[in-house]
Amino acid sequence: MGTRYKLVFFAPAASIEAIKKAIFAAGAGQHDGYTECCFTTPGTGQFVAGQMANPAIGRRGILEMVEEVRCETSCVGSYTTKRVVEALKNLEAHPYEVPVYEVIKLEDF
Repeated sequence: MGTRYKLVFFAPAASIEAIKKAIFAAGAGQHDGYTECCFTTPGTGQFVAGQMANPAIGRRGILEMVEEVRCETSCVGSYTTKRVVEALKNLEAHPYEVPVYEVIKLEDF
């Protein structure tokens, strides 16, 4: 088995299914014979888009509150993980100009 990583990202609730479809197609969420594995948690995100931003949601200079979903999934291997992150950043799937995500290297015990 290759090096395992956990991908955590945040997205508007209305976009989460399209994003999951894109990252699963790129190889995320595969674990011991299972596919499309992830865990999601609802929450509220907030931001103020600056004057140079091009927000997909809201307007520049205005505090925006968005019902979002935190999604966690796993990836095996750095090549697959990079492909999954590229799929996440694709604006056809994720509406945010700059998607928020974390990649965490996992250890086997």
